[in-house]
Amino acid sequence: MALIGDLWVRRYHPAPHARHRLLCLPYAGGSASYFFPVSSALSPEVDVLAMQYPGRQDRRNEPCVESVEELADLLVDVVKPWADRPLSLFGHSMGASVAFELALRLEDRGIVPHGLFASGRRAPSAHRDERVHQRDDDGLLAELRRLDGTGSHLLDDEEMLQVILPVVRSDYRAAETYRYRTGPKLTTPIIALVGDDDPKVTTDEAQMWRDHTSGPFELEVFRGGHFYLNAHVSTVIDRIRTHLG
Repeated sequence: MALIGDLWVRRYHPAPHARHRLLCLPYAGGSASYFFPVSSALSPEVDVLAMQYPGRQDRRNEPCVESVEELADLLVDVVKPWADRPLSLFGHSMGASVAFELALRLEDRGIVPHGLFASGRRAPSAHRDERVHQRDDDGLLAELRRLDGTGSHLLDDEEMLQVILPVVRSDYRAAETYRYRTGPKLTTPIIALVGDDDPKVTTDEAQMWRDHTSGPFELEVFRGGHFYLNAHVSTVIDRIRTHLG
């Protein structure tokens, strides 16, 4: 299936006859391949589309996009052709902010997502003044180690760090300079997922996602930190499967 935006879409386990599609949006510094296990587990029931942002892996020669809003602007035309069946969005950390802005743009075009899974990210209106992207490389590296999301073997590899850190810094700039603009609520149902020991978002900040939809809202709290997902993949996948029905 050749569609606009083939650079963006990674469809590891195509499921052309699935009733639902799930669009996955990576965290800061992350790539589409993070969602390979999700795609494997849900296919062929769900057609999983993982987004590959510019600046990483096979798109490493492209400049990174340094704004959440710009990412959403670019993605909306990529995603529209895939909305020929119920489409849900799953974003982790920065990806949740991108998913929210993308959902606003899709609804503005008459496409209401079946659901928005906002994982490991405080609500758009729960602002924190964070400036990790302004730190030197050692400071940025310390943040990555604190969150424990990138494999330690990569963080100990000097050559890999030269590839990883510019992408991480760019993504952190996008996430930390994002500002919610007051406007209409989504009608898309929101399911907020959070680790109970996440230094980047409290359960109260995750609960505030309720204020961003006029549709149903649910909050689920897991044991773990910012990358609680790594230890709860099967549970989260079951939660997605239940929502899609």
